Order: sequence, then C-alpha cells, then structure tokens
Amino acid sequence: MADHAPGPPPEPPGPAGPRGPARPDRPDGPHRPDGPDRPDGPDHPGGPRELDELRHRVEVLEHAGPPPARHHRLRSLSSFLLILAASLLSLLAVVAVWADSIVDDTDRYVATVAPLASDPAVQQAVTDRATAEIVARIDVKGLVDQLAKAAQQKGVPPQAADLITRLSGPITSGLSDLVGNAVHKVVTSSAFATVWTEANRAAHASFDKALSGKGGGAVALTDNQVTVDIGPVIARAKDELVKAGFAPAAKIPVVHTTITVFASKDVGRLRTGIRLLQLAGTWLPVAALLLAACGVLLAADRRRALLGAALGVTAAMLVLGLSLSAFRALYLDRLPPGTSQAAAGAVFDALVRFLRAAVRALGALAAVTALGAWLEGPSRPAVAVRSGCARAVGALRGAAASAGMRTGPVGRFVHRRKRWIGALILAVAAVVLLTWSYPTWGVVLWTAAAVLAALAVREFLDTGP
Repeated sequence: MADHAPGPPPEPPGPAGPRGPARPDRPDGPHRPDGPDRPDGPDHPGGPRELDELRHRVEVLEHAGPPPARHHRLRSLSSFLLILAASLLSLLAVVAVWADSIVDDTDRYVATVAPLASDPAVQQAVTDRATAEIVARIDVKGLVDQLAKAAQQKGVPPQAADLITRLSGPITSGLSDLVGNAVHKVVTSSAFATVWTEANRAAHASFDKALSGKGGGAVALTDNQVTVDIGPVIARAKDELVKAGFAPAAKIPVVHTTITVFASKDVGRLRTGIRLLQLAGTWLPVAALLLAACGVLLAADRRRALLGAALGVTAAMLVLGLSLSAFRALYLDRLPPGTSQAAAGAVFDALVRFLRAAVRALGALAAVTALGAWLEGPSRPAVAVRSGCARAVGALRGAAASAGMRTGPVGRFVHRRKRWIGALILAVAAVVLLTWSYPTWGVVLWTAAAVLAALAVREFLDTGP
C-alpha cells in the first residue's frame, strides 16, 4: 500500500459556506457596524468602557473588605440588651400601674376591698376582735357584786349571795356568747356590707396616707404594721346589745380598735417602693414599650427579635406571678401572733387581685404575640399551619364561588391593599387593648380571636388579581 502525504488543512468556509450568504445585519457578516455599537465599541456590552467600570467596581469591593460582621454583632447585642431591659421594665410597669390605680383611683380601691365584707374569714376575725374589745370594757365583777348585794337586800341567805359572787366566770362566758352573737349579726348583715363600702370609700385618702407614712383615718401605718379601724362595727354592735335588753352595753365608751392586715420590719421600705412605683405608673409602661420597639427595629432579623421580646415579657409575667405567691407566704409568716392568717390571706388576695389579673392579661398578650411571630417563621410546623389555613380558606372560597358568589371589585381591592388591611386590623386591636380600662386575659384572648377572624375574612375576599 502506497503512503500518502497529508494534504493541506481545509480552509475555513467562506462567505458562501455552510452558514449561507452573509447578512448585513449579522455581526459576523461583511457589513459589521461601525461606531459604539460595534462589538469592540466603547459602549457595547463587553466593550472597553464597561470593562473599565467593572474593574473599578472590583477594586472598590476589594478595598471595602469582607462584610462588616462586627457591625451586625453590635446591632444584635444592642437589640438583645434593649429587649432584656424592656422585659424587666414590663414587670415593674405592671406593678407600677397597679400601685397607681390602688392609690389614685377611688373606685378601683373600693372595688378591690368591697368583697372582703362578705368573706367568712374576715367576718370571723372582725367578730372575734370586736367581741374581745366589748367584753373587756364591761365590768363583769362589778355587775356580779351588784347582783349579790341586791340578792342580800331581798333576804337571800348569805350562802346563796356568796355563791352568786363565784359565778363571775360563767357569767363572763355567757356574756361573751351574747356579745359575739350581736357582733356576728352586725358583721353578716347586708347593712355591714354597705357600711364597709362607704367607710372604705371615705377612707381612701387615709390609705394614701398609709402608703406615705403619715397615718390617720381608717387605714394607718404604725410600728411597721398596716391596721384597719373597726370602731364603727363596735358602735353598731353596742346598739344591737341595747336592743337585745343588755342595758350595760350603753355605758361602753367609744372604742377605736384595729385589726392588723400586714406587719413586717421591712414594711417601711416596702412602703417607699410602692410609693416610687405609684409615681412611675404613668411613664414606666411607655418606656418599656419604646425599649421593646427599638430593640425589634434595631435587630437584623426583626421577626426573631419580636419573638424574643414577646417571650421575654411572658417570662417576666411568669416570674411576677410566682413572686406574688412567694410574697404571700412571707406576708403571712410576718403577722403578729394571734392574727387570723385566713383573714390576712383574704386581705392580701383582695389587694393583689387586679395585679394578678394584669399579670395574666399581659402574659396572654405576650404569648399570643409570640405565637404570631412564630407562625410567620420558616419552620416546618409554622409552614404547615399556614398552608393548612390557606387550604381551608381556599376550599371555602371555592365552595362559595361554585354557589355563585362573586367578590368583584371588593376582591380586587382587597388583593391590592392586602398588607394595609392587615396592618389596620392589628392597629384596631392594639387601640382596643390600650383604651380598655383594665383588660383581663379573657379580653386579650377574645381580641386575638377577633383578629384571626378578620384576617380569615381578608384571605377569603382576596381572590387574586
């Protein structure tokens, strides 16, 4: 077989090669454009001017260095500190609002202490204290001596008269029962509830004096004790004894005795703290809200910051609720000997009843906010909940459409203003809670349910573009 030398390489196809005749409008044709539109023109993409601009941008980025991670860490730390401060202030704010309402709001104070008039433990404590004071001011020995002398004047043998003088003990016991029944009748009557309410309304200024340490009135603060005057109860009991035929009761002088509702060596400092909180009751909640808002806005991830703020407030309310229970036990342990702990516990529960209601309400609001922030997150459970709700609303919308319902312009309007409508719903809920005098956890939950219903209606009316 003969060897063949390799031939010359094939020439590239010419103008009439495989691509066909050259077209004037193609850049690879013989009529290539001139000027800036040419591939190598200064303004053409990939041209010298664009390359210079890209080189300048690369140089700027190289000199700028890596992203400012330190700046993000500083923002996150600042946001965390603001949210932490807001959580702590929320605890003090609830106590401050309670102290301010107890001191400055007479109707609130009366509504706080009015149920005590029908509390069995308080009624029994008042009955025992008033009975002891009345019996102590009746000269039982003098009455027995008068009875023995009268018996002798009637010709009773001396042995019988001497026997009468030895009956002072049984007579005292019977007299205590008589006085106790009269006092209990006064304390358990509907008239006592009216007298109790009116007396506490008139004594509200004295309660303010008790907190300021000035004393006086029906509520006083002396010897590190908070006491309540029950003199009016004794006066009414005297009248009942006279009506029952016990004439010596009319000679009982005016008695101003008290029952102790709180006693502690630290009551002076407690009084100062409550007074300071009462003075801060107006601006402390505003400060806590502003700190929380600043912490959320400063955070890089605002949804997570809102979730953290809500959980922080929830934890603060839990701590405050547990602290109230612990302080109740401490309060009962510091009472003087002989004081009715049942009555003292009832008084404490009445005074902090609205504080506990505020703790539950704010805790419920924070928990609902945390739940909403979590549902907006990317976690699988949150996405599953959102998807399920969307499918349910979509199925309901489809059923309504099948039945002939058409939203028309309303649906298009809701679609265009969907975000604004959601913001309006949340704003209305916030205004309702802020303007409610003393919202409870039930009010918070009903408001949250109304918000969810309004958002569901918005989704139902949003039929798309």
